[in-house]
Amino acid sequence: MVIGKMGKYRKPLERNTTLEKDLGVSGDDAVEFLLDFSKEFQVDMSNFDIKKYFFPEGDSILPAIARLFTGKRQRKEKELRLGDLEKAVIAGRLDEEIINS
Repeated sequence: MVIGKMGKYRKPLERNTTLEKDLGVSGDDAVEFLLDFSKEFQVDMSNFDIKKYFFPEGDSILPAIARLFTGKRQRKEKELRLGDLEKAVIAGRLDEEIINS
């Protein structure tokens, strides 16, 4: 499943490979990817806060404008890695407890 979504990324996939930074999965594509992942591997994502891991679609211009006024850069709180998805498949759920274990 991940290999089909890799795009231009041609390095070996590892547990620490990030979905957004390394594979370029972001915005609406991240939502679609995680929904497909959830269905394919029967992973409960009802307690997963996607906003902590991915910027919303089209959110590249708005943060730049906000930086002009505040001088602060908007950041995601965390990166979602392939190893996190592996742990989710084993546990049957994706949430903070699984990611931080």
